[in-house]
Amino acid sequence: MIRHIRKRLQKDNRGTALMEFALVAPTFMLVLMGIFDLSYRAYAISILQGAVQKAGRDSTLEGASGGLGLINATITNQMRAVASSVAMSFDRKSYVSFTRAGQAEEFEDRNDPITGVPNGVRDVGECYFDENGSGTYDSNAGINGQGGARDIVVFSATAVYPRLFPMYGLLGFPQNETITATTVLRNQPFGAQATRPNPRVCI
Repeated sequence: MIRHIRKRLQKDNRGTALMEFALVAPTFMLVLMGIFDLSYRAYAISILQGAVQKAGRDSTLEGASGGLGLINATITNQMRAVASSVAMSFDRKSYVSFTRAGQAEEFEDRNDPITGVPNGVRDVGECYFDENGSGTYDSNAGINGQGGARDIVVFSATAVYPRLFPMYGLLGFPQNETITATTVLRNQPFGAQATRPNPRVCI
């Protein structure tokens, strides 16, 4: 009798699919949510990049400096259509030329007073050129703001929003997603470009 029941159980494969699904489903759902999260991030980046490009062009027009708050608000509203609880931050820095955009202030690299071998790092006592007039050496030579006619502007917008699915902890992701879009443009030539002081400072 027992042998007969055992043979029947060995041949009975009912419920196998359910057990296999129970084993595979958690991993499958995790992978699926990860794909959706990455796709959502790619969509958000494309919306932010498009909004920043449009806002950057609008900012370079003559007289646009007075309406930068409205331009920023337009980007924020576009991103809120993607993520309602998004937090936005903006950064504008102006430079005299494209070659100086995003660069550190120039300095005289004389690391060793005897050999004069440079080390690529501005050390205390090495002279530098105060391009942004801050009175200190800066790793970014830009001046905060939109600048004036013919200036080069690096405009960045950063969006922080909660992730789409609550699986970030299982994958080791932070709770919030942070994305940034940047554009570099020249202000329209509505006047002569202002000359900036570039004093040589040795401290």
